[in-house]
Amino acid sequence: MPQVDAHAGADRRWLEEVTTATMRSSAAYEMTSGDIGRARGFVREFLATGQSMHAWSVSGRAMDIAQLVVSELATNVCKYAPGPCLLDVESDGSMLSITMWDSGAVLPSPSPADPTRVGQHGLELVLAVCQSFELRREAVGKRVSVQIALQDSTDQPSSKQGPR
Repeated sequence: MPQVDAHAGADRRWLEEVTTATMRSSAAYEMTSGDIGRARGFVREFLATGQSMHAWSVSGRAMDIAQLVVSELATNVCKYAPGPCLLDVESDGSMLSITMWDSGAVLPSPSPADPTRVGQHGLELVLAVCQSFELRREAVGKRVSVQIALQDSTDQPSSKQGPR
């Protein structure tokens, strides 16, 4: 049975290569209000493809966070830098990198804490849920890059509430 063992070993190596494959994808938008939903769908489809083609383990929370972050970044483009926008996503199955470029020159900054403020909490939300956040001025416009963990951390409380 040595051939079976050798074959099984080859299957394991193949599975390791498949599950650690890095995927990249990009999309361009004019970033009208309808494009916000399309950008969310693009990220959702990207992660679903990683799950089906590369056996990525993506938690439901990570799927939701990725869509929330893209929605908030896209909303900022619509409000403050309408026009062309590029969305790049990349992942190796453990971290998702999201980069959004737009033509606006003004760099976003979180507003000071104010419990009476209505709205303008998007950047605060993004900063709270991402593992990293980076802003870069470009020759034209700016680039916002974030990273999101695709699996829930074991040291965070579970969002599932059990019986008390």
